[in-house]
Amino acid sequence: QVQLVESGGGLVQEGDSLRLSCAASGRAFTGNVMGWFRRAPGKEREFVAALSRVSDYPEYGDSMEGRFTISRDGARSTLYLQMNSLKPEDTAVYYCEARSSEFSFTSEAEHDYAYWGQGAQVIVSS
Repeated sequence: QVQLVESGGGLVQEGDSLRLSCAASGRAFTGNVMGWFRRAPGKEREFVAALSRVSDYPEYGDSMEGRFTISRDGARSTLYLQMNSLKPEDTAVYYCEARSSEFSFTSEAEHDYAYWGQGAQVIVSS
């Protein structure tokens, strides 16, 4: 059983920074590819960023590159999302997701991810 647990969400003001964390656990989890998606109120879930430990090359959604940075710790079991210059339109529930261990490449399609956490709420006030 793979478990992903997000933390670090909260209420911030426009222009502030926030860092989300995602702790992965589970006996069978080897997790080459992990990523972040978000769902804003009334909208579809949106790709934010993903990282493969094989290529170590991050991939970002169109509106995030330059402001958001995805990273993974040396032990490869915790994923981070550093969010800078936050805007009210970044308000959403952020989900950590992971592909099954046989996959080594990132994807922007949520259906390619097999595991996800409960989500972390981020609210950016103007």
